[in-house]
Amino acid sequence: MLLATAAVAQEQDVELAEVVVVGSRGTPRLVTESASPIDLIDGEQLRATGFNDLSKALQFLAPSVNFPRSATAPSAANTRGVTLRGLSPDQVLVLVDGKRRHASSVLNFNNVVGRGTVPVDLNTIPLAAVERVEILRDGAAAQYGSDAIAGVVNIVLRGADSQSFTSLQGGATENGDGESAILAAGTSFDLREGSITVTAESRYRDFTNSAGIDSRVGRITNRQGDPESLDLGLVVNARLPLGDNDLYGNIIVSQRDSESAAQYRAPNVSPLYPDGFLPLIELDMLDMAATVGWSRPLSAWTLDVSNTFGSNRADFKVGDSVNTSLGTSSPTSFDAGGTRYQQNVLGVTLTRPLDVLSGANLAFGLESRYEMFEIDSGEPASLLGAGAQGFPGFNPPSPIDESRSAWSAFVDAELHLTPAVTLGAAARYEDYDDFGDEITGKLSAMFKPTSVIAFRATGSTGFRAPSLQQQYFSTVSSQSSGGVLVNVGTFAVDDPVSRALGAQPLQAETSEHVSAGIVLTPMQGLTVSLDAFRIDIEDRIVLSESLSGPAVAAILQQAGITNASQVRFFTNAADTETEGYEITAAWRGTWLDAVRSALTLGYMSADTSLEQIKSNTVVPSVPLLGLASIDLLTEAQPEDKVTFSSMQSWGPWQLRVDVTRFGKYKNVPVLLEQEYGAVTTVDLGVDYELTPSMRLSVGVINATDAYPDKIAQRALLQGGSLQYSESGGLGSDGREYYARLWAGF
Repeated sequence: MLLATAAVAQEQDVELAEVVVVGSRGTPRLVTESASPIDLIDGEQLRATGFNDLSKALQFLAPSVNFPRSATAPSAANTRGVTLRGLSPDQVLVLVDGKRRHASSVLNFNNVVGRGTVPVDLNTIPLAAVERVEILRDGAAAQYGSDAIAGVVNIVLRGADSQSFTSLQGGATENGDGESAILAAGTSFDLREGSITVTAESRYRDFTNSAGIDSRVGRITNRQGDPESLDLGLVVNARLPLGDNDLYGNIIVSQRDSESAAQYRAPNVSPLYPDGFLPLIELDMLDMAATVGWSRPLSAWTLDVSNTFGSNRADFKVGDSVNTSLGTSSPTSFDAGGTRYQQNVLGVTLTRPLDVLSGANLAFGLESRYEMFEIDSGEPASLLGAGAQGFPGFNPPSPIDESRSAWSAFVDAELHLTPAVTLGAAARYEDYDDFGDEITGKLSAMFKPTSVIAFRATGSTGFRAPSLQQQYFSTVSSQSSGGVLVNVGTFAVDDPVSRALGAQPLQAETSEHVSAGIVLTPMQGLTVSLDAFRIDIEDRIVLSESLSGPAVAAILQQAGITNASQVRFFTNAADTETEGYEITAAWRGTWLDAVRSALTLGYMSADTSLEQIKSNTVVPSVPLLGLASIDLLTEAQPEDKVTFSSMQSWGPWQLRVDVTRFGKYKNVPVLLEQEYGAVTTVDLGVDYELTPSMRLSVGVINATDAYPDKIAQRALLQGGSLQYSESGGLGSDGREYYARLWAGF
């Protein structure tokens, strides 16, 4: 027969692969048994894509995930977060083994998607150390705390059951740039009745460049693409049972050295560079996290106590540059300063099953969180006058060394009224010492009248506290304004300059999130789901438009600001509404009695509209948000997305085909708004089992050599050299090849 259901053993493996822990504090359950939509992506599937890092791999496998790929912005090009359902990167809560992950210290202050946000940098977690990723596509602030407005990404690390391995991968784009090399290894050691799992990864990628000829000088002057980067990562994951006690913990350390390009400066900028120059921004980043936990039975309850510490340090240097205010005596390289962020989360949770109701669960918890943010100023030569070209360096008016504390209490319950009906409820009270408190709640329900069909729905409120970076960040940076490079000053909310221009103390974002869906399992191995959602967010925290004009110039002059001509600050300026739906389908089985097959199809459509913009009451002639900023909130990400993945295995061979279609989007690349069309990319991979413990993989990424639409007004932007928008989803690297050798032991 052409199609056949999988063998019993394979069916059991499929069920085990679909078990998730995110979204509930009860026992692990199948994806199809969750009242909230959840995507589960296996670590092997992520690595099989051939992508260099976790964020890219997720983007091409999960329909609701987007990974905006800024190329020329020093902050956004080096610490890029993922988005969910078309919202902002900091509206996604990231967990590692169920514990809150710390954010980057670097705020995205450039004019790209995620502008003004502080994301969690997923690429600080080595892809080789990931066992699976669970994506909860639902509001979950009541369950997990602030930031979970769009949903939750839970990264599960490799544990004792993982096979020891070593692997080597190399690749490059068809254009000859973007050379990459990834060396990874992992193993586990017995520790009494427990284990320690160690994974190490070294990842290098040279820069890619899709810039065109600069009409002003007749040659390529810019870089547009991925930055050059070297990432070194080490993950240690341990568990040690001691009688009734269970000790566990992990350590994640990541070091990144990267180099990205600012925009080209013409020959008339400085006599030190008669042919013009391209400033290079160097990042030296150290990211560390450690979790230690203890759990044990306590009568009918289970007690879990854990502490998670996270730290991110980022130092910037500017090379091949000049400070024009210093004339010919200017140095050509500068220490631009850096940022520091630390977070410590102490949590206590009590859970118990309710024996009188099979499968029911009750949980209580307390959580204490401490955060610290610091800005180190750049050297004087990078700050004086016009400042270092490309990035004038961090230059807050006063030292930035801020901290805050927060605590929360929550209750989370699931109740199985009958085998067909499951109800859930959660509530959380969270109090911050710097801006106030919030209460959030969530209700969920699932009705499964037969094994073939299930109905599910959730309703929740959520919030996102303003980050320390958004409250206190201050610097001057070079930005493109109407195709012209200008120095823009970003000032803290409580800075006199910001207050004089209408800044108000930041409030928390608040949200209402409702979703409803249906899950079908019409045959063994086949699952289909459809979920619709609506997310209303009030008081969204955004970076204001770059404010300019006579009123702004007068305020800057009065404040003694000479190295910036435009001003921006953070504000609760916008209310938005996001509506959409998602469709997923997955089938696993065999055909021709020999070929094992896994097919997945996903579709997401999300439309974000601006419901209200608050006015600037102090300077009403200067709007807080213009079209460019509004588009970054509502239009700059693909309006829909399709993902299709096919894995066919027979004998020693395995063939993988991934197809991704990014929908249309809009932004303002120069002066006028532009709409960019949909684009489809196809990735191909072939694996061959050389021996039972050795596998060779070769593949091509973007086999169709697809590119996004070019900027229509690119002649106005750096002489036409910068050809592509930094919004959308695909990027501009073109076709890429890779080969990987994997050995298990």
